[in-house]
Amino acid sequence: MLKTNTNLIIRMLLLTVCVTASSMFSANAQQSSPYPKVTGYVAILNPIGSWSKQGFADNFSKVYTIGFPFGINILKSEHFGVSFELVPSIRIENGISKVNSVLFHPGAMFRFSHGFTFIARAAFETSGRFGFTPVVNQILLKGKNINLYAAVPVPFRFGNGQPASLGAGLQVGVGF
Repeated sequence: MLKTNTNLIIRMLLLTVCVTASSMFSANAQQSSPYPKVTGYVAILNPIGSWSKQGFADNFSKVYTIGFPFGINILKSEHFGVSFELVPSIRIENGISKVNSVLFHPGAMFRFSHGFTFIARAAFETSGRFGFTPVVNQILLKGKNINLYAAVPVPFRFGNGQPASLGAGLQVGVGF
Protein backbone atom coordinates (compact mmCIF):
# COMPACT_ATOMS: atom_id res chain seq x y z
CA MET A 1 0.00 0.00 0.00
CA LEU A 2 2.84 2.39 0.87
CA LYS A 3 4.50 1.65 -2.47
CA THR A 4 1.23 2.44 -4.33
CA ASN A 5 0.87 5.76 -2.49
CA THR A 6 4.53 6.62 -3.20
CA ASN A 7 4.07 5.87 -6.92
CA LEU A 8 0.93 8.02 -6.97
CA ILE A 9 2.75 10.91 -5.25
CA ILE A 10 5.69 10.64 -7.68
CA ARG A 11 3.32 10.62 -10.66
CA MET A 12 1.45 13.66 -9.29
CA LEU A 13 4.75 15.52 -8.76
CA LEU A 14 5.92 14.68 -12.28
CA LEU A 15 2.60 15.82 -13.71
CA THR A 16 2.80 19.08 -11.73
CA VAL A 17 6.38 19.72 -12.91
CA CYS A 18 5.41 19.02 -16.54
CA VAL A 19 2.34 21.28 -16.43
CA THR A 20 4.30 24.07 -14.72
CA ALA A 21 7.18 23.83 -17.20
CA SER A 22 4.74 23.75 -20.11
CA SER A 23 2.92 26.85 -18.89
CA MET A 24 6.23 28.68 -18.35
CA PHE A 25 7.38 27.94 -21.90
CA SER A 26 4.02 28.88 -23.43
CA ALA A 27 3.96 32.14 -21.42
CA ASN A 28 7.42 33.01 -22.75
CA ALA A 29 6.32 32.21 -26.29
CA GLN A 30 3.24 34.42 -25.92
CA GLN A 31 5.27 37.32 -24.54
CA SER A 32 7.75 37.22 -27.42
CA SER A 33 5.05 37.58 -30.10
CA PRO A 34 2.41 40.31 -29.72
CA TYR A 35 0.36 38.88 -32.63
CA PRO A 36 -2.46 38.44 -33.30
CA LYS A 37 -3.31 41.93 -32.11
CA VAL A 38 -6.54 43.94 -32.33
CA THR A 39 -6.43 47.72 -32.84
CA GLY A 40 -9.07 50.33 -33.58
CA TYR A 41 -9.30 53.77 -35.13
CA VAL A 42 -11.54 56.77 -35.79
CA ALA A 43 -11.04 59.38 -38.49
CA ILE A 44 -12.43 62.15 -40.65
CA LEU A 45 -12.59 61.65 -44.42
CA ASN A 46 -12.74 64.55 -46.82
CA PRO A 47 -13.40 63.44 -50.40
CA ILE A 48 -11.59 65.69 -52.90
CA GLY A 49 -13.59 64.76 -55.98
CA SER A 50 -14.34 62.07 -58.55
CA TRP A 51 -13.94 61.51 -62.27
CA SER A 52 -16.41 59.72 -64.52
CA LYS A 53 -17.37 59.89 -68.18
CA GLN A 54 -19.47 62.94 -67.19
CA GLY A 55 -16.28 64.78 -66.13
CA PHE A 56 -14.79 65.91 -62.81
CA ALA A 57 -17.05 66.60 -59.84
CA ASP A 58 -15.35 68.25 -56.87
CA ASN A 59 -16.52 68.12 -53.28
CA PHE A 60 -16.50 71.87 -52.66
CA SER A 61 -18.75 73.60 -55.23
CA LYS A 62 -22.42 72.64 -55.10
CA VAL A 63 -22.32 69.79 -52.58
CA TYR A 64 -20.07 68.98 -49.63
CA THR A 65 -19.71 65.44 -48.28
CA ILE A 66 -17.73 64.39 -45.22
CA GLY A 67 -17.18 60.87 -43.88
CA PHE A 68 -16.47 59.54 -40.41
CA PRO A 69 -14.58 56.24 -40.74
CA PHE A 70 -14.14 53.97 -37.76
CA GLY A 71 -12.96 50.42 -37.64
CA ILE A 72 -11.13 47.47 -36.20
CA ASN A 73 -7.88 46.00 -37.46
CA ILE A 74 -6.86 42.44 -36.71
CA LEU A 75 -3.09 42.26 -37.17
CA LYS A 76 -1.90 38.73 -37.91
CA SER A 77 1.78 39.71 -38.03
CA GLU A 78 4.02 42.75 -38.30
CA HIS A 79 3.36 42.77 -42.07
CA PHE A 80 -0.23 41.58 -42.56
CA GLY A 81 -3.69 42.12 -41.12
CA VAL A 82 -7.35 42.54 -41.99
CA SER A 83 -9.48 45.62 -41.42
CA PHE A 84 -13.23 46.11 -41.00
CA GLU A 85 -14.35 49.69 -41.51
CA LEU A 86 -17.69 51.53 -41.47
CA VAL A 87 -17.98 55.03 -42.93
CA PRO A 88 -21.17 57.01 -42.42
CA SER A 89 -21.18 60.03 -44.77
CA ILE A 90 -23.01 63.31 -44.33
CA ARG A 91 -23.97 65.29 -47.43
CA ILE A 92 -24.66 69.02 -47.23
CA GLU A 93 -26.55 70.55 -50.15
CA ASN A 94 -28.61 73.76 -50.31
CA GLY A 95 -28.28 74.21 -46.54
CA ILE A 96 -29.71 70.75 -45.81
CA SER A 97 -27.55 68.06 -44.23
CA LYS A 98 -28.36 64.36 -44.10
CA VAL A 99 -26.70 60.99 -43.80
CA ASN A 100 -26.11 60.19 -47.43
CA SER A 101 -24.76 56.67 -47.22
CA VAL A 102 -22.98 54.16 -45.00
CA LEU A 103 -20.03 52.31 -46.49
CA PHE A 104 -18.95 48.83 -45.37
CA HIS A 105 -15.26 48.67 -46.23
CA PRO A 106 -13.46 45.38 -45.37
CA GLY A 107 -9.89 44.95 -46.53
CA ALA A 108 -6.49 43.30 -46.38
CA MET A 109 -3.65 45.33 -44.86
CA PHE A 110 -0.07 45.05 -46.07
CA ARG A 111 2.21 46.79 -43.58
CA PHE A 112 5.68 48.07 -44.50
CA SER A 113 8.54 49.72 -42.66
CA HIS A 114 8.50 53.37 -41.59
CA GLY A 115 4.75 53.34 -40.82
CA PHE A 116 3.49 52.81 -44.38
CA THR A 117 0.49 50.55 -44.97
CA PHE A 118 -1.31 49.59 -48.19
CA ILE A 119 -4.92 48.51 -47.70
CA ALA A 120 -6.92 46.80 -50.47
CA ARG A 121 -10.57 47.33 -49.55
CA ALA A 122 -13.85 46.06 -50.99
CA ALA A 123 -16.62 48.67 -50.94
CA PHE A 124 -20.37 48.24 -50.38
CA GLU A 125 -22.43 51.43 -50.01
CA THR A 126 -26.01 51.66 -48.80
CA SER A 127 -26.56 54.11 -51.67
CA GLY A 128 -26.36 51.12 -54.03
CA ARG A 129 -22.79 51.68 -55.27
CA PHE A 130 -20.05 49.09 -54.90
CA GLY A 131 -16.43 48.64 -55.90
CA PHE A 132 -12.99 48.69 -54.36
CA THR A 133 -10.69 51.20 -52.70
CA PRO A 134 -6.90 51.05 -52.62
CA VAL A 135 -5.63 53.09 -49.65
CA VAL A 136 -2.13 54.32 -48.82
CA ASN A 137 -1.72 55.02 -45.12
CA GLN A 138 1.17 56.69 -43.23
CA ILE A 139 1.65 57.07 -39.48
CA LEU A 140 2.51 60.73 -38.81
CA LEU A 141 3.04 60.64 -35.04
CA LYS A 142 3.55 57.44 -33.08
CA GLY A 143 2.68 57.52 -29.38
CA LYS A 144 2.77 54.91 -26.66
CA ASN A 145 -0.95 54.07 -26.94
CA ILE A 146 -2.17 56.07 -29.96
CA ASN A 147 -0.99 56.99 -33.46
CA LEU A 148 -1.93 59.94 -35.63
CA TYR A 149 -2.16 58.90 -39.28
CA ALA A 150 -3.06 60.22 -42.71
CA ALA A 151 -4.42 58.15 -45.58
CA VAL A 152 -5.24 58.67 -49.23
CA PRO A 153 -8.14 56.50 -50.42
CA VAL A 154 -8.74 56.14 -54.17
CA PRO A 155 -12.28 54.76 -54.56
CA PHE A 156 -13.43 53.00 -57.74
CA ARG A 157 -17.25 52.78 -57.76
CA PHE A 158 -19.81 51.12 -60.01
CA GLY A 159 -23.53 50.38 -60.08
CA ASN A 160 -26.85 51.98 -59.16
CA GLY A 161 -27.44 53.22 -62.72
CA GLN A 162 -24.52 55.67 -62.54
CA PRO A 163 -21.34 55.69 -64.63
CA ALA A 164 -18.22 54.13 -63.18
CA SER A 165 -16.12 56.63 -61.24
CA LEU A 166 -12.67 57.10 -59.79
CA GLY A 167 -12.23 59.36 -56.76
CA ALA A 168 -9.65 60.66 -54.33
CA GLY A 169 -9.82 61.77 -50.74
CA LEU A 170 -7.83 62.64 -47.64
CA GLN A 171 -8.38 60.88 -44.34
CA VAL A 172 -6.84 61.90 -41.00
CA GLY A 173 -7.35 59.78 -37.92
CA VAL A 174 -6.24 58.36 -34.63
CA GLY A 175 -5.38 54.69 -34.18
CA PHE A 176 -5.40 53.09 -30.75
